Amino acid sequence: MTEPLDVAKLQRRLADFAAARDWQPYHTPKNLVAALSVEAAELVEIFQWLTPEESTRVMDDPGTAHRVTDEIADVLAYLLQLCEVLGVDPLAALDAKIDRNERRFPAP
Repeated sequence: MTEPLDVAKLQRRLADFAAARDWQPYHTPKNLVAALSVEAAELVEIFQWLTPEESTRVMDDPGTAHRVTDEIADVLAYLLQLCEVLGVDPLAALDAKIDRNERRFPAP
């Protein structure tokens, strides 16, 4: 039986992975933001020329679904690494942002 995943455990795994390869010197905020941008662009590339209808069915094709899943994982990995380096709690940041958006854009 596997343990449930949580953000802190995933961040620790990413940090351990980087440390085992001596990659920490490269994991500066600037480099992590650049890598995040590149991975987000690779996710965009999958959807770039699809119609809106085609984009809703992207997970129906196993090959494309695998690519989408991998790119989402890459985006999340770099985002979590960036949060770790900057000392940002990503869940608290999202929670606070939703609170601000609820005040900024009240429901009708």
